[in-house]
Amino acid sequence: MTTRYTPDHEYIRTEGRIGTVGISNYAQEQLGDIVFVELPSVGTAFKKGDEVAVVESVKAASEIYAPVSGTVTEINEALNDDPGLVNSDPAGSGWLFKLELSDDGELDGLLNEAAYAESIA
Repeated sequence: MTTRYTPDHEYIRTEGRIGTVGISNYAQEQLGDIVFVELPSVGTAFKKGDEVAVVESVKAASEIYAPVSGTVTEINEALNDDPGLVNSDPAGSGWLFKLELSDDGELDGLLNEAAYAESIA
């Protein structure tokens, strides 16, 4: 399992050709209390950089962009009832959606954990 990050603070954790996407702990701290999450529809295809979802907090709404190209295979239904999971466990139960990667090579353009940590330091 590999985790990569975008400069916009999304993460993608890949297992085979499936990537689990969410926002980093740093991003959720910056947003504050998450009150609503708008998720994509299963089966929708996105290109890298496309707006896929929206996370709304008491401070602001933030667009979530596709870290890589792919097709949504699953969404985190638990966020409909408890969007605060993004705050309490962003890298675990607060994930947003899963997608099947179209091009594994796009992962190479993302930040590894050390580079991401350096970018937010």
